Amino acid sequence: MNILRTLRVPWRGALLALLATLALWSLAPREVHAEYGDVVINNFSDAAGMRPVVFPHWFHRVRFRCKVCHADLGFQFKAGGNQINMLKIIDGQYCGSCHNGELAWSAENCNLCHSGKPGTPTLVHESTLQKLGVPPPPAAAASVATSAPPPVPAKK
Repeated sequence: MNILRTLRVPWRGALLALLATLALWSLAPREVHAEYGDVVINNFSDAAGMRPVVFPHWFHRVRFRCKVCHADLGFQFKAGGNQINMLKIIDGQYCGSCHNGELAWSAENCNLCHSGKPGTPTLVHESTLQKLGVPPPPAAAASVATSAPPPVPAKK
C-alpha cells in the first residue's frame, strides 16, 4: 500500500508538468501554413494595420456546396472580387452570415482569420510549400541570433 502512495506523487507532478507544457505550447506563436486553394484577402487589411485574412476555401468547400457562399451569400468567383470589410461582416454580410458567434466563431476572434503574412497581396494560394504565416516576433528572433557563437576574428 505504501508503494502505491509513493508512486502517486510522481504521477501527479508528471501530469501537472504535462499540462503546463501543453498550456505553454498552445500559447507559443506558430507559423500559419496555407493550403492549396486557400484565398488570401488583403483588400483593406494592410491599410488598417491588420494581417491579411487567410480564407481556407477547401475547409469550407467540403462542408458546403458552392452556391451557399457564391449565390446565397454573394461572394464573387474571383479572389478580391468582393469589397469585404469588418463593418459588413459585423452586420452579418459575407463571412458574418455564419461567423456570428452562433454558427461559427464571431468577428471578435481577429487572429483566427487575420493570420496571413503582412504585405501578401490578395490571391488564391497555389502551393502547400509557400508560407503565408507571420514570422516569430523580433524578441524570439533576437534570442536565436544571440545564441549563435560569436564570430572568430581573422588572423593577421
